[in-house]
Amino acid sequence: MPYACIYVPNFPVTALLRAEPELRMQAVAVLEGKSPLEKVFAVNEKACSLGIAPGMTKAQAELCSELSLRPRSALQESNTHAALLDCAQSFSPRVEDAACDTALIDLAGLESLFGPQPAIAHSIFRSATDMGLVVHVAVSANADAAMIAARGFSGVTVIPSGKEAEQLGSLPVEVMFSGGLNDSQKDDRQKNDKQKDEQKKESYRLLETLDRWGVRNLHALAALPEVALSERLGQEGLRLQQLARGSAPRTLVPVELPLTFEEALELEYPIILLEPLAFLLNRLLEQLCARLAAHALYAQELRLTLELDNGMEADYELGISFENHGIPSESNTSHREQESDSPTQNGSHTQLFSSGWQNRFCRTLRLPQPMLDPRLFLKLLQLDLNAHPPGAPIIKIHLAAEPARPRSAQGGLFLPPAPEPEKLELTLARIAGIVGENKVGSLELLDTHRPEGFRLRRFVAETEKHKLSATHKLGVDQKLNFHSWSSDTAETKSAVTALRLFRPPLRAAVTLHDGQPARVVCTKRKEVQGDVLWKAGPWRASGDWWEHEAWAHDEWDIALQNENSMALYRLVHDLLGGGWFVEGSYD
Repeated sequence: MPYACIYVPNFPVTALLRAEPELRMQAVAVLEGKSPLEKVFAVNEKACSLGIAPGMTKAQAELCSELSLRPRSALQESNTHAALLDCAQSFSPRVEDAACDTALIDLAGLESLFGPQPAIAHSIFRSATDMGLVVHVAVSANADAAMIAARGFSGVTVIPSGKEAEQLGSLPVEVMFSGGLNDSQKDDRQKNDKQKDEQKKESYRLLETLDRWGVRNLHALAALPEVALSERLGQEGLRLQQLARGSAPRTLVPVELPLTFEEALELEYPIILLEPLAFLLNRLLEQLCARLAAHALYAQELRLTLELDNGMEADYELGISFENHGIPSESNTSHREQESDSPTQNGSHTQLFSSGWQNRFCRTLRLPQPMLDPRLFLKLLQLDLNAHPPGAPIIKIHLAAEPARPRSAQGGLFLPPAPEPEKLELTLARIAGIVGENKVGSLELLDTHRPEGFRLRRFVAETEKHKLSATHKLGVDQKLNFHSWSSDTAETKSAVTALRLFRPPLRAAVTLHDGQPARVVCTKRKEVQGDVLWKAGPWRASGDWWEHEAWAHDEWDIALQNENSMALYRLVHDLLGGGWFVEGSYD
C-alpha cells in the first residue's frame, strides 16, 4: 500500500514567509523568547550563509544589516499547519497528522484518479505550492520510509517498492530523530515538557553512541547485526534499524478535523489607510480560497475581524442584505439569535453595540449564493470598509469563511437569462455605496393594513429550481382553473383603472361643505385644483394604535374640474395630523 509524506522544512520560517511572501528573497531569522532575552530560533538559507545561526541573541543578530528579524508567531504556524492538512485531504480522506510540519497520505486507490505515483507526487507538490507552502514530497510503500525520505531529500522523491534501504542508505542517522511532536503533545506543551526533555536526552544518547561506533548514515545502521544491536541498544535499536531499512511496520492513524477555514495576520506596524489593508486582504483571501478549493467547497459567508490599536470596541455585522436587526459580537451567539427575530422598520440601519471584547472591529459578509472568487470578495470588502471605516489603526487581521457546497443550476430553455450572481452582488454593493444601504434591496410586504407597509430585504435571485417548480405549479393551476377562467370572459375583458401615486403626496388646501370636500387647491401643481364635481367616500382606515406610530385617515375619490378637462384623484385626510393630501391620480 503506497504512502505519501508532505514535509515542510524549517516550519517556523515557512509559516512566516507564507504570511509575508515579499521576504522570500531576503535573509530572515525568527526570534523566540521574551524581551530582552530573545534568541534566534530558526533561519532561512540566506541568513545561514550570512553566519546567522539558531541560538544567537537578538543583539548579535542585529549586527547584520541585511537580516530581517521577525518574532515567532504561533498564529501563523497554526494557519500553516491547517493549510498543510487541507492540501493533504484534497487528495485522500485518509491523512495522518504526524507532526506540525508533516502529514502522511494513504494513496491506495488514487492511481485511477491522478495517475501513477510520480504524477501523484508532483500533483501534491503543486497543490502545496499554490497554498504558499515550500514542501518536500516523498512516496513509498512504507509510511516511515516516506517520512524519512521527505525529511532527507528535497523536492519530489519516489521510492520503488523493495528499494527503500537502497534509497535511504545515503541519509545521515540524524534524519530519524528530526520528527516533531504529535498533535496531542503539541496542544499540551506545558504538561509534557518533562517528557520532551527526556526524549531529547534519549535521542542525544543514541546519536552519541552511534557516532562512537562510526555509524554515520542509514546504510551503516542497516548493516549492523541484529542480535548485537539488540544486546547493546535494546528494542529501540532494532526499531531504528527497521526504520533505516524501510521495513518498520506502521498503522496509519487518520485525523478527523472540523472544516474550519480561517486565516490571520499579525502586523508589525499598525495600518491606517485602506489601500495597504486591501493588499493584505487580497493575500488572505487567495489563501482562504485555495484551501476551500482543495475541499471542493465555496464560501457562503465571510467574517472579517480587525484588531484595533485603541481602548474601545466597535462590533458591526453587515449582511449585504441591508437588514441589520442588531449586531452583537461574534462570540455572543445567543444574543445574535435573539436579535435576529426582532422586527425592523422600513429603513434599517447598522447599530453599534459594545461588548466585553476590546479593540475589535467585525464585519460579516453574507453572500446570496456560495461563491469562490477572491477578487469579488476583495471588492465587496473594500466597498464595505469604505462605507464603514474601522476608525483606528489596525494591528491584526482575521478572516474566516463559512464553507458551503457549490451551487448547481441549469438554465431553462424558455426562461429569461439572469445575470451572474457574482456580478449582480458586486453591482448591488456599488449601488448601496452610492445611495445608502437602506435604499437597496427587494420589497417585502408587512403584515399590516398601513398604506405602503413594506421593508427592504436582501435581494436574492430565485434559483432555477424554484423557477421551474413555480412554472410547473402555475401550469397545474391553469389546468385546474381553466373552466372557471373561461366562464369569466366578461370580467377579464373589462377595463381596469390604475392609480398613479404621487411621491411624496401633494399637500392640499381643502374647502369643506357640510363636512365634505367642496374645493381643492394644490400649490405645487396648478392642474390639481378646482371645484369638486363628484366625490365618493369617505373610507376610513386606522391601525397600530398600540404603538407610537399610530395612523388613521379618511380616503375620498374626487373629480376636479380644471381649465381644460376633468380628472379623478385620491384625496386623503390625516385624522391625527389634520392635514389633507392628494395621494394620486386615476388613469
